[in-house]
This record gives sequence, C-alpha cells and structure tokens, in this order.
Amino acid sequence: MSEPAVIVILCTVSTEKEGQSIAQALVQREEAACVNMIPMVRSVYRWKGKISSETEQLLLIKTTQPLLEDVKRTVKEIHSYELPEILALPVSDGDRNALSWIGSVVKGGRENF
Repeated sequence: MSEPAVIVILCTVSTEKEGQSIAQALVQREEAACVNMIPMVRSVYRWKGKISSETEQLLLIKTTQPLLEDVKRTVKEIHSYELPEILALPVSDGDRNALSWIGSVVKGGRENF
C-alpha cells in the first residue's frame, strides 16, 4: 500500500488565539493530523502599495493533498485577514510511520495506525 500524499501548509495568523481557533477546527474536522504553532515570527510584506512589518504566528499544518481545499475553506472561514497566506508544500520524504500516521487520522484515512 502506498503512502498518502502528505503536504505541509504554511499559514500566518495575527494572534495566538486566532491560530488556536484555526488549529482546533482543522484537527477537530479531521482536515489536519497536526498543527504546530510557532510564536513571534516577523513578517515583512507588501500590501496595498505599502511595505509592512508585523509580528505574527506561523502555523505548520500537516495533512494530505486531497484535503487541501477543505483546509483552505476552513482557514478562510475563521481567519481575520482579507487575504490569508495559505501555501502548500509537498513532503517528498519522511519517516514512513509518521507519514502513515498523518494519512490515518485525517478524513478518508485508513484509521489503522
């Protein structure tokens, strides 16, 4: 049996509370196996013609490729930003047990880990 197509999604949020709300919803809805919250990242970006520098939280969302659209929908439903950053990166390799676990605990997973 092949391993699931695991992806990691990067998403910044304005506050820890907002990050916690998004993380909780994603795991509860089985759209993500795990969400890591990294506090106090500095983001420098151009928005509406101006350069801004803000302190944000970074979410690392671990899921599978088939659930990407579900994750996007949930993030946009809860997120306070007009344009939330949602970047999906493919996982090309990793510990087989960890990859299997991610695939087994999300919607459509094998649930046999």
